[in-house]
Amino acid sequence: MGLFAVLLVVAAAFAHAGWNFFAKRAGSAGAGFVWLTAACSTVLYLPVAAGVLIWSGAPPWGNLVLGVLVSAVVHLAYFLLLQRGYAVGDMSVVYPLARGTGPMLAMVIAILVLGERPGWLGAAGGLLVIAGVVVIGLSDGLPRSGASLAGVGFGVLTGSLIAVYTVWDAYAVTGLALSPLLYDWANNFARSILLSPYAARRRSQVAEIWREHRASVLAVALLSPLAYILVLFAMQLAPVSLVAPARELSIVIAGLLAWRLLGEAQPGRRMAGAVVVLTGVVLLGIA
Repeated sequence: MGLFAVLLVVAAAFAHAGWNFFAKRAGSAGAGFVWLTAACSTVLYLPVAAGVLIWSGAPPWGNLVLGVLVSAVVHLAYFLLLQRGYAVGDMSVVYPLARGTGPMLAMVIAILVLGERPGWLGAAGGLLVIAGVVVIGLSDGLPRSGASLAGVGFGVLTGSLIAVYTVWDAYAVTGLALSPLLYDWANNFARSILLSPYAARRRSQVAEIWREHRASVLAVALLSPLAYILVLFAMQLAPVSLVAPARELSIVIAGLLAWRLLGEAQPGRRMAGAVVVLTGVVLLGIA
């Protein structure tokens, strides 16, 4: 994976850990929070999408509709499950397990379905990233309480959806030749439309979420598309089987945020896991 692709993935990791921190702070805001972030993202990134259309022209509408519809449905399920996971579990459990399950399955799918063949350094780097994620996520030992088990369950389910949309979106920006900027904007727009009936029936609840969590809504709306746009550009430069594990550098950043700002424990074990993750990222960078 080239240097520019690595820089894109590292920047995406910072943005991704940041928006998950704000999503965790919103706690049990649920589907109303998901709708608000998608709607605000649509508005915030509209000038960018318009610029892409003016600069490069409209893509084939059939490709755009196909790519966006599939991705929007999967992403919507992903955001809803993730927000539910943050409502019942710790960020230090849900986030690492989701991010660890995702790249592991994505790499397997990319190899089996897309025929990608990462070199041994890339494969070793990906495995080290996943191992580091597990160390961080299970730093308190195996979960036994109901809340902890729920956090693990939502983390794994969310990770499975990450694997699905990672591979599909890689196909959308490569096989369907869709612009990452326009594609991600259309994805947010489609998700906001899909959730609009829910938001319309609960206008007072959504208004309350906006009043209480406005800063978090705007932070997620800004950082979530930015993180994924950077990843989609990286997927145009490097195989998805390498990009997907490399972006898990966000685990290091999220672990620090959970420790320093949310007061979560076991910083020593989490930093040990971070060293493993960083080693994996280095291997991916030179693969």
